[in-house]
Amino acid sequence: MKYIEIGVGNKWFVRTEIEREDGTEYERKGVVGPIRFRSFYVRVWFGDKVIVFDSLEGIKRIKKERKGLKFLVGVVSE
Repeated sequence: MKYIEIGVGNKWFVRTEIEREDGTEYERKGVVGPIRFRSFYVRVWFGDKVIVFDSLEGIKRIKKERKGLKFLVGVVSE
């Protein structure tokens, strides 16, 4: 899966995070193609709480161990 994100709180304003089948992941600056659209999402991270509004999976609330402050919009690609 690929997560292409634009927003504040990550290392880069525009980045692509690539998740491999074995669970490992890495990120690249900018948009890495090809893009095969799966869903659109908005992620808000405030402290240790994360709320994700996903067009495919709906609303999710997640609690993280580390704290952060992020506001991102993104596309999930296969």
